[in-house]
Amino acid sequence: MRDLHGVPDAEHIADLFADFLAGGKYLRSMFTYIGWRSRAPSSDSALRAAGSLELLHGFALMQDDVMDGSTIRRGKPAVHVRLAEWHRRRELSGSPERFGASAAVVLGDLALVWAEQMLRHSGLHSAAVDRAWPYYDQMRAELAIGQLADLVNDARRVPSFEDVLAVARRKSGNYTVRDPLVLGALLAGCESNVLDVFRVYGSLIGEAFQLRDDLFGIFGRPAVTGKPTGEDLRDRKATTVVVLARELASPHVRAHMDELFAAADLTDADLARSRELIRTTSAEDQVEELITQRVADARRVLSTAAIDETTRTALSDMAMRCTDRDR
Repeated sequence: MRDLHGVPDAEHIADLFADFLAGGKYLRSMFTYIGWRSRAPSSDSALRAAGSLELLHGFALMQDDVMDGSTIRRGKPAVHVRLAEWHRRRELSGSPERFGASAAVVLGDLALVWAEQMLRHSGLHSAAVDRAWPYYDQMRAELAIGQLADLVNDARRVPSFEDVLAVARRKSGNYTVRDPLVLGALLAGCESNVLDVFRVYGSLIGEAFQLRDDLFGIFGRPAVTGKPTGEDLRDRKATTVVVLARELASPHVRAHMDELFAAADLTDADLARSRELIRTTSAEDQVEELITQRVADARRVLSTAAIDETTRTALSDMAMRCTDRDR
């Protein structure tokens, strides 16, 4: 974090950033390292390369929270909220909220730069990094495009279920599972048949991961997600659960859902009513079935893949870690 040298109270900002990164589940770095170990031996350099995905994820989360206006992340105040409070304590001029949002965006930009530096200077042979670099660029571009598409979609515009699922793949699913796994395999020099298996497995588990996340976003698991129950409803997010519920709802229930989504502000009672309406549609059960089917399909792909048993077991375990109700 020496790049922060010269910024007032740089040590505090560096500590805030480090604390933020320490709170995650490290799914992306774990998938990257599993991809590497599917062909290559243990390596500190590969661990550093995999760790760069946590910096990339930090960039995405900080800017996502600013765009969504989320105040909680991983059970703590979001970075932009903490930076706004720092502004207040120092009694700086201007709006603390505007400062916090702007500073979080800049800190996210730094995380994006540091992620690339960490991968480039991980210690892996230049040929390995060069082999993976085009895919790394593609992953970052798809992440940004998915975020933009998510901003366009909201519950009042009523996108289709397939449209929302496509956005979920680009913004979260692929970037959480498929792309890190394939990136690690490319760094290790895996053959095309293994890469193909990892792409299929990654797409399936990535979708299941996002579907589970969407269920959490409606019905809540604050202890797991670190975010308030019903936040997706309060933000009028057109998630897979919301859109599927609207498609399955009777005209009477759909009218009530639309009325709530169009409200200027939602009370806790409104959120509870929204969850009750969604439950009447069987959308929750159907999404659970979609998750179960994707995990089963992914395990079937692994069962016939030309990979060693250690990799097969690791990916099977990770499938459950990504999609379990208690993940």
